Amino acid sequence: MGRTEWYLEYEIQINRPGLLGEISSLLGMLAINIVTINGVENGRRGMLLLANNDEQITRLKLILQTMDTIKVTKLRKSKLRDRLAVRHGKYIHRDADDRKTVRFVRDELGLLVDFMAELYKQEGHKLIGIRGMPRVGKTESVVAASVCANKRWLFVSSTLIKQTVRSQLIEGEYSCDNIFIIDGIVSKQKANEKHWQLIREIMQLPAIKVVEHPDIFVQATEYSIDDFDYIIELRSDEDEVITYEEVEKMQFNQGNGFSMFDY
Repeated sequence: MGRTEWYLEYEIQINRPGLLGEISSLLGMLAINIVTINGVENGRRGMLLLANNDEQITRLKLILQTMDTIKVTKLRKSKLRDRLAVRHGKYIHRDADDRKTVRFVRDELGLLVDFMAELYKQEGHKLIGIRGMPRVGKTESVVAASVCANKRWLFVSSTLIKQTVRSQLIEGEYSCDNIFIIDGIVSKQKANEKHWQLIREIMQLPAIKVVEHPDIFVQATEYSIDDFDYIIELRSDEDEVITYEEVEKMQFNQGNGFSMFDY
Protein backbone atom coordinates (compact mmCIF):
# COMPACT_ATOMS: atom_id res chain seq x y z
CA MET A 1 0.00 0.00 0.00
CA GLY A 2 1.38 3.41 -1.03
CA ARG A 3 1.97 6.34 1.26
CA THR A 4 -0.71 9.04 1.48
CA GLU A 5 -0.13 12.79 1.37
CA TRP A 6 -1.80 14.85 4.11
CA TYR A 7 -2.09 18.56 4.78
CA LEU A 8 -1.49 19.97 8.26
CA GLU A 9 -2.20 23.61 9.00
CA TYR A 10 -1.95 25.34 12.36
CA GLU A 11 -1.97 28.75 14.03
CA ILE A 12 0.80 29.58 16.47
CA GLN A 13 -0.72 30.47 19.84
CA ILE A 14 2.54 30.87 21.78
CA ASN A 15 5.52 31.69 19.59
CA ARG A 16 8.68 30.48 21.25
CA PRO A 17 12.06 29.22 20.01
CA GLY A 18 12.19 25.57 19.03
CA LEU A 19 8.46 25.17 18.34
CA LEU A 20 8.95 23.99 14.75
CA GLY A 21 11.66 21.63 15.93
CA GLU A 22 9.29 20.08 18.47
CA ILE A 23 6.64 19.46 15.84
CA SER A 24 9.23 18.06 13.43
CA SER A 25 10.54 15.72 16.13
CA LEU A 26 6.99 14.56 16.89
CA LEU A 27 6.42 13.78 13.22
CA GLY A 28 9.71 11.91 13.11
CA MET A 29 8.76 9.76 16.12
CA LEU A 30 5.49 8.87 14.42
CA ALA A 31 7.38 7.98 11.19
CA ILE A 32 5.56 10.72 9.27
CA ASN A 33 7.69 12.50 6.67
CA ILE A 34 7.55 16.24 6.00
CA VAL A 35 7.41 17.00 2.28
CA THR A 36 7.12 20.82 2.37
CA ILE A 37 6.69 23.57 4.98
CA ASN A 38 5.64 27.17 4.35
CA GLY A 39 3.73 30.01 5.91
CA VAL A 40 0.22 30.47 4.53
CA GLU A 41 -2.36 33.21 4.98
CA ASN A 42 -3.46 34.74 8.30
CA GLY A 43 -0.28 33.88 10.15
CA ARG A 44 -0.69 30.15 9.74
CA ARG A 45 1.89 27.50 8.85
CA GLY A 46 1.14 24.71 6.40
CA MET A 47 2.83 21.34 5.94
CA LEU A 48 2.52 18.57 3.40
CA LEU A 49 3.10 15.21 5.09
CA LEU A 50 3.53 11.63 3.95
CA ALA A 51 2.04 8.89 6.15
CA ASN A 52 2.01 5.13 5.78
CA ASN A 53 -1.48 4.73 7.23
CA ASP A 54 -4.40 6.63 8.77
CA GLU A 55 -3.51 5.44 12.26
CA GLN A 56 -0.37 7.59 12.22
CA ILE A 57 -2.48 10.67 11.46
CA THR A 58 -5.01 9.79 14.18
CA ARG A 59 -2.22 9.57 16.74
CA LEU A 60 -0.73 12.85 15.47
CA LYS A 61 -4.08 14.63 15.80
CA LEU A 62 -4.56 13.44 19.39
CA ILE A 63 -1.11 14.63 20.43
CA LEU A 64 -1.41 18.02 18.67
CA GLN A 65 -4.71 18.66 20.46
CA THR A 66 -2.86 18.55 23.79
CA MET A 67 -0.38 21.28 22.77
CA ASP A 68 -1.21 24.79 23.97
CA THR A 69 1.38 26.43 21.70
CA ILE A 70 -0.55 25.74 18.47
CA LYS A 71 -4.12 25.39 17.25
CA VAL A 72 -4.70 22.90 14.43
CA THR A 73 -6.94 24.45 11.74
CA LYS A 74 -6.71 21.71 9.09
CA LEU A 75 -5.57 18.09 9.07
CA ARG A 76 -6.81 16.26 5.98
CA LYS A 77 -5.72 14.40 2.90
CA SER A 78 -4.16 17.05 0.70
CA LYS A 79 -6.13 18.83 -2.00
CA LEU A 80 -4.90 20.84 -4.96
CA ARG A 81 -5.50 24.13 -3.15
CA ASP A 82 -3.50 22.86 -0.14
CA ARG A 83 -0.50 21.99 -2.29
CA LEU A 84 -0.63 25.37 -4.02
CA ALA A 85 -1.01 27.20 -0.69
CA VAL A 86 2.20 25.62 0.61
CA ARG A 87 3.97 26.23 -2.70
CA HIS A 88 2.98 29.90 -2.99
CA GLY A 89 2.33 30.91 0.61
CA LYS A 90 -1.29 31.91 -0.05
CA TYR A 91 -4.65 30.30 -0.65
CA ILE A 92 -6.78 30.24 -3.75
CA HIS A 93 -9.94 32.16 -2.89
CA ARG A 94 -13.26 30.49 -3.67
CA ASP A 95 -16.62 32.20 -4.01
CA ALA A 96 -18.60 31.67 -0.81
CA ASP A 97 -21.85 31.03 -2.73
CA ASP A 98 -20.46 29.11 -5.72
CA ARG A 99 -17.58 26.81 -4.84
CA LYS A 100 -16.65 26.20 -8.48
CA THR A 101 -15.70 29.89 -8.83
CA VAL A 102 -12.13 30.82 -7.88
CA ARG A 103 -10.83 34.39 -7.76
CA PHE A 104 -7.45 35.91 -8.50
CA VAL A 105 -6.01 39.41 -8.85
CA ARG A 106 -3.27 40.37 -11.29
CA ASP A 107 -0.59 40.20 -8.58
CA GLU A 108 -1.40 36.48 -8.25
CA LEU A 109 -0.70 35.50 -11.86
CA GLY A 110 1.95 33.01 -10.77
CA LEU A 111 -0.56 31.25 -8.53
CA LEU A 112 -3.20 31.34 -11.28
CA VAL A 113 -0.85 29.84 -13.87
CA ASP A 114 0.21 27.10 -11.45
CA PHE A 115 -3.44 26.35 -10.61
CA MET A 116 -4.48 26.05 -14.27
CA ALA A 117 -1.41 23.97 -15.11
CA GLU A 118 -2.39 21.45 -12.44
CA LEU A 119 -5.90 21.28 -13.94
CA TYR A 120 -4.44 20.79 -17.42
CA LYS A 121 -2.42 17.79 -16.23
CA GLN A 122 -5.59 15.94 -15.25
CA GLU A 123 -6.93 13.51 -17.83
CA GLY A 124 -10.34 13.65 -19.45
CA HIS A 125 -12.89 16.34 -20.20
CA LYS A 126 -12.74 19.55 -18.25
CA LEU A 127 -14.51 22.80 -19.14
CA ILE A 128 -12.94 25.91 -17.62
CA GLY A 129 -14.33 29.43 -17.92
CA ILE A 130 -12.30 32.58 -17.26
CA ARG A 131 -13.85 36.00 -16.65
CA GLY A 132 -12.05 39.32 -16.68
CA MET A 133 -11.75 42.74 -18.27
CA PRO A 134 -9.54 43.28 -21.35
CA ARG A 135 -5.75 43.34 -20.87
CA VAL A 136 -5.88 41.86 -17.38
CA GLY A 137 -3.87 38.77 -18.44
CA LYS A 138 -6.48 36.10 -19.19
CA THR A 139 -5.15 34.72 -22.48
CA GLU A 140 -1.52 35.05 -21.44
CA SER A 141 -2.22 33.05 -18.28
CA VAL A 142 -4.04 30.33 -20.23
CA VAL A 143 -1.10 29.98 -22.62
CA ALA A 144 1.53 30.13 -19.85
CA ALA A 145 -0.30 27.35 -17.98
CA SER A 146 -0.24 25.24 -21.15
CA VAL A 147 3.52 25.66 -21.34
CA CYS A 148 3.91 24.74 -17.65
CA ALA A 149 1.78 21.63 -18.17
CA ASN A 150 3.76 20.73 -21.32
CA LYS A 151 0.57 20.88 -23.40
CA ARG A 152 -0.04 22.26 -26.88
CA TRP A 153 -2.63 25.06 -27.05
CA LEU A 154 -4.96 25.78 -29.97
CA PHE A 155 -6.96 28.97 -30.49
CA VAL A 156 -10.43 28.13 -31.78
CA SER A 157 -11.37 31.80 -31.48
CA SER A 158 -9.16 34.55 -30.10
CA THR A 159 -8.04 38.18 -30.15
CA LEU A 160 -4.48 37.59 -28.92
CA ILE A 161 -2.82 38.89 -32.09
CA LYS A 162 -5.67 39.43 -34.55
CA GLN A 163 -9.26 38.34 -34.25
CA THR A 164 -9.33 34.72 -35.38
CA VAL A 165 -12.21 32.30 -35.87
CA ARG A 166 -11.56 28.75 -36.98
CA SER A 167 -14.02 26.52 -38.79
CA GLN A 168 -11.91 23.36 -38.99
CA LEU A 169 -8.90 21.64 -37.49
CA ILE A 170 -6.15 19.85 -39.35
CA GLU A 171 -4.91 16.31 -38.76
CA GLY A 172 -3.40 15.92 -35.31
CA GLU A 173 -5.15 18.93 -33.81
CA TYR A 174 -8.01 16.80 -32.49
CA SER A 175 -5.62 15.29 -29.94
CA CYS A 176 -7.03 15.05 -26.42
CA ASP A 177 -3.65 16.26 -25.11
CA ASN A 178 -4.26 19.71 -26.63
CA ILE A 179 -5.73 22.69 -24.77
CA PHE A 180 -8.58 24.22 -26.80
CA ILE A 181 -9.05 27.97 -26.19
CA ILE A 182 -12.31 29.71 -27.13
CA ASP A 183 -13.15 33.41 -26.82
CA GLY A 184 -16.88 33.56 -26.08
CA ILE A 185 -17.32 37.12 -27.35
CA VAL A 186 -15.49 36.58 -30.65
CA SER A 187 -17.41 33.37 -31.29
CA LYS A 188 -20.74 35.01 -30.55
CA GLN A 189 -20.14 38.16 -32.60
CA LYS A 190 -18.21 36.84 -35.58
CA ALA A 191 -18.65 33.09 -36.04
CA ASN A 192 -20.54 31.17 -38.71
CA GLU A 193 -22.27 27.79 -38.46
CA LYS A 194 -19.09 25.90 -39.42
CA HIS A 195 -17.34 27.42 -36.43
CA TRP A 196 -20.12 26.37 -34.07
CA GLN A 197 -20.07 22.86 -35.51
CA LEU A 198 -16.34 22.73 -34.79
CA ILE A 199 -16.99 23.83 -31.20
CA ARG A 200 -19.59 21.07 -30.79
CA GLU A 201 -17.03 18.52 -32.02
CA ILE A 202 -14.38 19.85 -29.63
CA MET A 203 -16.82 19.73 -26.72
CA GLN A 204 -17.23 15.99 -27.30
CA LEU A 205 -13.49 15.36 -26.92
CA PRO A 206 -12.20 14.13 -23.54
CA ALA A 207 -9.87 17.14 -23.40
CA ILE A 208 -9.38 20.47 -21.63
CA LYS A 209 -11.44 23.36 -23.02
CA VAL A 210 -10.90 26.93 -21.78
CA VAL A 211 -13.56 29.53 -22.57
CA GLU A 212 -12.84 33.22 -22.08
CA HIS A 213 -16.01 35.19 -21.23
CA PRO A 214 -18.11 32.09 -20.45
CA ASP A 215 -21.23 34.15 -19.68
CA ILE A 216 -21.29 35.44 -23.26
CA PHE A 217 -20.46 31.99 -24.64
CA VAL A 218 -23.49 30.35 -23.04
CA GLN A 219 -25.79 33.02 -24.52
CA ALA A 220 -24.96 31.73 -28.01
CA THR A 221 -24.88 27.98 -27.31
CA GLU A 222 -26.87 25.18 -25.78
CA TYR A 223 -24.40 25.05 -22.86
CA SER A 224 -24.95 26.64 -19.44
CA ILE A 225 -22.70 27.89 -16.66
CA ASP A 226 -23.56 24.69 -14.77
CA ASP A 227 -21.66 22.73 -17.45
CA PHE A 228 -18.38 24.37 -16.42
CA ASP A 229 -16.14 22.55 -13.97
CA TYR A 230 -14.39 25.77 -12.88
CA ILE A 231 -15.03 29.47 -13.34
CA ILE A 232 -11.91 31.59 -12.87
CA GLU A 233 -12.25 35.32 -12.23
CA LEU A 234 -9.20 37.53 -12.84
CA ARG A 235 -9.21 41.19 -11.78
CA SER A 236 -6.67 44.01 -11.77
CA ASP A 237 -7.49 44.46 -8.07
CA GLU A 238 -10.03 43.09 -5.61
CA ASP A 239 -12.45 45.99 -6.14
CA GLU A 240 -12.65 45.78 -9.94
CA VAL A 241 -16.11 44.99 -11.35
CA ILE A 242 -16.31 42.78 -14.46
CA THR A 243 -18.84 44.43 -16.79
CA TYR A 244 -19.60 42.68 -20.06
CA GLU A 245 -21.09 45.65 -21.91
CA GLU A 246 -17.73 47.39 -21.91
CA VAL A 247 -15.86 44.14 -22.60
CA GLU A 248 -17.96 43.37 -25.69
CA LYS A 249 -17.51 46.90 -27.03
CA MET A 250 -13.72 46.82 -26.63
CA GLN A 251 -13.50 43.30 -28.05
CA PHE A 252 -15.57 44.25 -31.08
CA ASN A 253 -13.31 47.20 -31.92
CA GLN A 254 -10.03 45.43 -31.16
CA GLY A 255 -7.45 44.64 -33.84
CA ASN A 256 -7.41 45.16 -37.61
CA GLY A 257 -9.92 42.50 -38.56
CA PHE A 258 -9.79 38.75 -38.85
CA SER A 259 -7.10 36.32 -39.66
CA MET A 260 -8.19 34.53 -42.82
CA PHE A 261 -6.97 31.20 -41.46
CA ASP A 262 -9.86 28.74 -41.76
CA TYR A 263 -12.48 31.47 -41.79
